[in-house]
Amino acid sequence: MTQSTLIKNAQIVNEGKTIEADVMIQNQHISLVKSEILASPKDKIIEANGQFLIPGMIDDQVHFREPGLTHKGSIFSESRAAVMGGITSFMEMPNVNPATTSIEALEKKFEIASQHSVANYSFYLGATEDNLEQIKLLDPKKYCGVKVFMGASTGDLLVEHPQALDAIFRDSPILIVTHCESSPIISSNLELFRNQRRTPNITDHPIIRDTEACYASSSYAVALAKKYHSQLHVLHITSEKELALFEPGPIESKHITAEACIHHLWFTSQDYPRLGNLIKCNPAIKSPTDRDALIKAIHSNQIDIIATDHAPHTWQEKQAEYPQAPAGLPLVEHALLSLFDHVKHKRLTLEQVIEKTAHNPAKRYGIENRGYIREGYFADLVLVDTDKTTNVNHQNTHYKCGWTPFDGHQFSSKIKSTWVNGQQVFDGNQVNEKVSSSMRLTFNR
Repeated sequence: MTQSTLIKNAQIVNEGKTIEADVMIQNQHISLVKSEILASPKDKIIEANGQFLIPGMIDDQVHFREPGLTHKGSIFSESRAAVMGGITSFMEMPNVNPATTSIEALEKKFEIASQHSVANYSFYLGATEDNLEQIKLLDPKKYCGVKVFMGASTGDLLVEHPQALDAIFRDSPILIVTHCESSPIISSNLELFRNQRRTPNITDHPIIRDTEACYASSSYAVALAKKYHSQLHVLHITSEKELALFEPGPIESKHITAEACIHHLWFTSQDYPRLGNLIKCNPAIKSPTDRDALIKAIHSNQIDIIATDHAPHTWQEKQAEYPQAPAGLPLVEHALLSLFDHVKHKRLTLEQVIEKTAHNPAKRYGIENRGYIREGYFADLVLVDTDKTTNVNHQNTHYKCGWTPFDGHQFSSKIKSTWVNGQQVFDGNQVNEKVSSSMRLTFNR
């Protein structure tokens, strides 16, 4: 039996413009977008009342902690929080336990997601210094990419040897995404503290993991991509200096692209005294001028994509002394709301937000039939009410870790509904956990 939902009188933000129109969803897809669509008795009617209807956010960088680290989060718990925040698709990172460094391990994660994910999903293979043969086996139509930790990681996922990096950039059949920080520079910065016989604290984090550590590694990645004409996407740019490595202009013309993350667009080094380890992350949150430069680079299109790098840790883990406290923070539930706050304060336009969170991820990864409000595309949609506010605190967040860096903040908007493949998975109050509509992402490349 055909299921149909008619969304009436929405402000549709799509492809650089905002129009008032209706949207018909039939089964998994958008079947009609029109200024007025007449309802039939079988249609479920959603009255938008002029609220904004946008393509769901495609978050190309999350850590959902499964397998092996599920005390912090799981594919179920974090995807549930994601759809409550208007994220309808995610791509998840390989630094779990065991690390996702083989096709076999990769497929095991897809199997978990097929049973438990509320949002659409894909997973990265993690590069090591000796798994090049596994990287070569990656089918660009089935997998989102290969993640390379170019320094400043732990265990097998650290890739520093020049020969190994050359081989990956030369031979990868798929998009390479990189975490860029230079371990030698970070070690040298730490040595300065040891020489002064001073134990660093959280306010020293952007000094230890500084701009030079980021630039040395990101410039190396860009140079390798230029040498081999690799497809490269540099994750979580944090500094003004790094922006000079990336060209302005439309994403379609680039083989080297850059990304900024929600927390680096929101917080600055001035927030460390207030929030402490809760905003400890790698690469580090840096100065107000760096934050402002990232926002400016969204306007110039040097920054192509906005993601979360959602990385939960338990409250207890975050209470450790600075050197021992883990890096990362939970963000998927409030990412889009933070961007709508940027729009309200005229730092970004709504059209830019949709381009960087939906259109451009779909383009960069070649995601099939997602990222737009178009007839025939999957109905991954979010309804946002900018006349209602969202009060955030640790108690009302839905992450498994039970806390949020936005504790005490009132966002200027509210997520009213989220649809994944035509199914309403969030109605503004609760997730419909009986719905099993999520799908594995596929790629046209």
